[in-house]
Amino acid sequence: MFESNFLRKLGITNKSTILSIMIISNAFSWYFPFFGMLKMLITEMTVVLWSIHFIGSVFSAVIGVILSERIPRNAFFLCWMILGVISSLVLMCVPFTSAPNILLISLLSGVAFGMGIPTSIGYFAEHTATENRAKLGGLILFISSIGTFLLGLVMSNDVVLNGLILTIWRLGGLIMYLFLKTVLESARDKRDVSFSFILHQRPFVIYFLPWVMFSLVNYLSIPVLNKLFTPKVIESILLVESTLAGFFAIAVGFLSDFFGRKRMTITGFVLLGLGYAILGIRPENLFSWYFYIIVDSIAWGVFHVIYIFTIWGDLSEGVSTEKYYMIGGLPFYVSNYLQILIGPYVAEAISMHAIFSFTAFFMFLAVVPLMFAPETLPERKLRERELRSYIEKAKRIREKFTKGQ
Repeated sequence: MFESNFLRKLGITNKSTILSIMIISNAFSWYFPFFGMLKMLITEMTVVLWSIHFIGSVFSAVIGVILSERIPRNAFFLCWMILGVISSLVLMCVPFTSAPNILLISLLSGVAFGMGIPTSIGYFAEHTATENRAKLGGLILFISSIGTFLLGLVMSNDVVLNGLILTIWRLGGLIMYLFLKTVLESARDKRDVSFSFILHQRPFVIYFLPWVMFSLVNYLSIPVLNKLFTPKVIESILLVESTLAGFFAIAVGFLSDFFGRKRMTITGFVLLGLGYAILGIRPENLFSWYFYIIVDSIAWGVFHVIYIFTIWGDLSEGVSTEKYYMIGGLPFYVSNYLQILIGPYVAEAISMHAIFSFTAFFMFLAVVPLMFAPETLPERKLRERELRSYIEKAKRIREKFTKGQ
């Protein structure tokens, strides 16, 4: 009974919601360690190999959205997860001593991740109520960060062993999917829309522009880290930061479902702007980096909850969600691509003070469009929760006054 009430308060009211949480969490926690493996393997022809990876991710996402509208979702998700298992097995079976083999795994891993992500998150949005979507998105991020952290602890420099670990992890997700897949349903009554229609929607553009601005400048911080710390220290920092972001995502999710998406998004940009501003003043100071790591973790919790899981589902009520999530996810790939290919050159050519001051300016500038953004959490829900909060406060005051009598 307690578990049932707790799950209901979280917004988990059916097995379809549980299934969507499991599918997405398994995919993210599998991809991020895999991505780290690629960084270790790709040491030559970086422009070509990373371009193949990210272009494969984006194009497979488009193809995945189109396929998911034409074939049953059971079959689509099954093929997608099997592709993830196969790409992990390739790590164990193919020797990475030549560029063609690395190109194969680079392309395959990009496709194995990108193809199903918009559809799986769209499925998640279809089976969650608007007022619960952010907290459940935070839960997914928390589970994903814990999974990534655990895999990071057991993985090593042995490619074959890592391939085995990733195969078992993705296979475990596939087995869980097969166990739950009989409950898979799709909201096929939703109206289909074109990519052009989405890009002409004013609320979408207003929320999308700050997300793009963030993605275009945030990639600069990692290359600067490479100038200040050893690779082992950087790896530890990123692992800690991603884990903290997962914990903060839980709180961010609840706050976003209570106060609204707009306030939390603005808070994320302001916090990150402050973090970069402090680094712009004292980039060599260790305490500046401690402060930055904390606010960056909070900001990433905000942006992942809002921009990966929540806002596009809110804006696509009544229409097909996958295309919203596909377009909304593009800056995620752009940021990672720029970080790897352009970031190191920019970090060498420009001083740390200038880089962080420039980034801080853009973080604060990103707040401007959000001032004109509509709140996507229904006004009725905001008022209900405010009223409930007032009633609870009044009850506590009354009880305190009664006891005083």
